[in-house]
Formats: sequence, C-alpha cells, structure tokens
Amino acid sequence: MTATNALTLPQGTTPQLVLETLNQRLPVAIVNHSIRTFLLARAAAAHPLVGLSGSWDDEVLFYACALHDIGAACQHNHEQRFEVDGADAAAALLTEAGIAQERVQRVWEAIVLHTSPGIAERFGAITRLTRWGVTVDFGRPDIVDRGLQAEIEEHYPRLQIEAVLTEAVVSQARAKPHKAPRASWPGILLEEHQRYPERPFTEFEWARSRQAASAVGEAGSVDTAPPESATPAVE
Repeated sequence: MTATNALTLPQGTTPQLVLETLNQRLPVAIVNHSIRTFLLARAAAAHPLVGLSGSWDDEVLFYACALHDIGAACQHNHEQRFEVDGADAAAALLTEAGIAQERVQRVWEAIVLHTSPGIAERFGAITRLTRWGVTVDFGRPDIVDRGLQAEIEEHYPRLQIEAVLTEAVVSQARAKPHKAPRASWPGILLEEHQRYPERPFTEFEWARSRQAASAVGEAGSVDTAPPESATPAVE
C-alpha cells in the first residue's frame, strides 16, 4: 500500500452517507479522529503485533471506524453507554441504507467494544482493527509508519481531539450518570470530573496522557510497553 492510496476512503452511496452524517452531527475534531482511525487501522493490519491473518472487508472497516464515536452526538445521546448508543445508531443507519445484517453486526460489535482493551483485540478482523486504529491514533506510534501517520494528521488535523472527546463523553455522563458505569471509560472520566469539577478538559489525566504519548511518538522515541499506571480502559 503506497502513501497515496493509503489515504483513499471507500467510495459509493453509503460511504458518502456516513461521511455526511458525521459532518452533520459531530465536531470536526471527532470527525477527523474517526477518519484517522480508519486509515491507521488499515495501515496497522500488516503489523505482527496486530496478529491479523487473512483479508477483511475494507468498507465494513470504514463504517466501524468512521462511526465508532457517533454515540457522542447529541442526536444519539439516549440511555445506554455512549459506545452502545453509538453502535445502535450506526446499525440503524446502515440497515436503513440496505447494508446486509451480517455486515451491520460486525460494525455494531466493533463499536460497542472499541473502549475495551484486551477484549476487542480477541474478536474478528473488524473489531480488532477498529480497536488498533483507536489505539494508534491515541499514542501507539510504533505500529504504523510515522511518515504516513504525519501525512494522515496533516489531512485530518487533531484539533485537540483528546479534550473535545472528553468533554462530549463527560457532558453526557454528567446529565445521565447511568451512562457511565464505574470502571468503564466514560465512568473513569466522570469520576475525575466529579473529583475535580473545575479541571479543564484539556487537563484530564486521560487527555494529558494521550497528548503526551502522541508527542513522544512525534519526537521519535517511545517505550512500547504500557505504563503500569495506565488508565484501565481508554477510548
């Protein structure tokens, strides 16, 4: 895969519908993160640590990655964890667009598990790659060529995604605490907000750690082992 076609997105009516939906319902920072997740997931597929054998459905991977944070949109802020609300919203959108249910189910599974490290990686190709795309975008720079990652970020800038996504998830959980069960990623963010209500979203532990990890990757030196103090569940 060359650097040129590595930036290519799936074409067609449904991929275009997905992009239009993202742009209509989510902040640009989350839209860019969602597209980066797809491009990085696809690039990560060849890495031995990803452990992927065989092929995968590139269009289904696009749907899963592009829609993995759709639950952060106010239109989909219902009564479940944002991952579940997002998975349900993605499934409804794709089903209405005529996508086969077997493909829709794989998208639902990938989205609902994308904040579950150590679990998502044990599922099928779409769920595993979606999780890896998220992981690479939030500070695992040893998996994808850094030049390619820099080119992706030039096309789809970060725009303080860590703080933007944190604010979106915390805002939902603050209004509906049942959306953020303890030990879940939303729950961890809500607990930090409740302990430090005046703390800016840019200073949340998760946001700072992910920003620092990205900065280390850009500098060219990274410890590939996760720190012992790492947050137990991350976006």
